[in-house]
Amino acid sequence: MSVTSALFDLDGTLVDPAGAITSGIRHALVAHGLADPGEAQVEALVGPPLQVGLRTIDGVTDENIEKIIATYRSRYEEFGMDESKIYPGVIQLLQALRRANIYVAVTTAKPVNIARKLLDRKGLTEHLDAIHGNESEHGEMGSSKTHIVAAALKDADLDASSSVVIGDRYYDVDAARENSVASIGVSWGFAQDNELSHADLLVDTTGQLAVALLGEQIAQTLESENNGVQEGAK
Repeated sequence: MSVTSALFDLDGTLVDPAGAITSGIRHALVAHGLADPGEAQVEALVGPPLQVGLRTIDGVTDENIEKIIATYRSRYEEFGMDESKIYPGVIQLLQALRRANIYVAVTTAKPVNIARKLLDRKGLTEHLDAIHGNESEHGEMGSSKTHIVAAALKDADLDASSSVVIGDRYYDVDAARENSVASIGVSWGFAQDNELSHADLLVDTTGQLAVALLGEQIAQTLESENNGVQEGAK
């Protein structure tokens, strides 16, 4: 790929939530008297805004959803951000992209203020040119991330034909396509079944991602210098 800008999803792409999101959601549901839906069902909620995803859970209503989200966010800010881990090789990749004068931004469905806190706490903000996300929890745009990618393109006057969206869910692939941008799906996140099959490219490691974005020669140098630009475990 000939890339001048790379737009990264956050959870499941740059950062491994290490169970903090799913355990936090399950904790919040139980705290408000609902049945624990189990890890498998809650994993599918990692991606879209909570206002959208939570409504697929039995017992979540207009009356209790705000309280459930508030309980989740309180726990996430107290414990979850610290439990989250940067996937191995991500910092080296971001540094290499910046050295290559490739514009690097985050495009996440998270509320942008929460995304900034997480990125600051993990020391990733300094490796980014911009951070884009939803303005609130309310999911006014549903599960779509099209408006988030569109904002990233517009705000920095990026060339869509040489930009790429990188993410672990079909929301990322769809947002890329709807903005006439290429997409790369990463297999180490929270994709369900074959939901990334429509991505322009699917990679299994951050080493493969480095090859796609920077070319094999630079990627090999990164791997040699940093002892493995690779995927992290969920």
